[in-house]
Amino acid sequence: REIAKVCQKLFETALASLTDGAFPIVLGGDHSLGAGSVAAASVWAKRTHDLPIGVLWVDAHADMNTPAMSPSGNVHGMPLAALLGNEPGELSGLGGFSPTVLPARTVLIGVRNLDEREKQMVRDSKVHVFTMKDIDRQGIAAVIEQAVAIAGDGTAGIHVSFDMDVCDPSIAPGVGTPVKGGLDYREAHLVMEIIADSGKLTSLDLVEVNPTLDVRNATAQLGTELALSALGMKIL
Repeated sequence: REIAKVCQKLFETALASLTDGAFPIVLGGDHSLGAGSVAAASVWAKRTHDLPIGVLWVDAHADMNTPAMSPSGNVHGMPLAALLGNEPGELSGLGGFSPTVLPARTVLIGVRNLDEREKQMVRDSKVHVFTMKDIDRQGIAAVIEQAVAIAGDGTAGIHVSFDMDVCDPSIAPGVGTPVKGGLDYREAHLVMEIIADSGKLTSLDLVEVNPTLDVRNATAQLGTELALSALGMKIL
């Protein structure tokens, strides 16, 4: 309930920002925040364009566990499940309707650490998935171009929910759930640069920036650079 209260407040703040014509950037915190920010983008898309929102969920994890199946019980492993209409119920109805996003317009990018039961949830959900293996085989540019095409097709735009743990811990050590073998520095920037070039980005999350775990502010600095890249701004 406490997490739902935070997400509700974030939903209201992000929706007000979008309604005012601004570009909300959400800096977190764990990825449960995405339940609020993505719901805001979805409601805005429906109200202003009568269209769904496309979602790029860039993360080492799928975040599609439910309370009944989660080995850890961590809510930050559940927000995408909630957005797709599953439990936890406290998060799934933040926008006033459920599911909040469409699986056909939702793309997972960079996943490499899924629970066994969660793998089946991902398959059953029909979301599009590009694992790190796909990125290694195809190259990051080809993967992101495909992902943007999927999420941007027939939608009001694209919300990007970027978990810093998608990056390799060597460049983003300040995250709660690091997993080796992630995006390198240039790959992470190219993700944002291609999305920026698409002109479809409506809103952005940068989550799992944990100062208490960071090393010389490296993760926070990278997050700032990635936000600027997403906005099409060069790092000076």
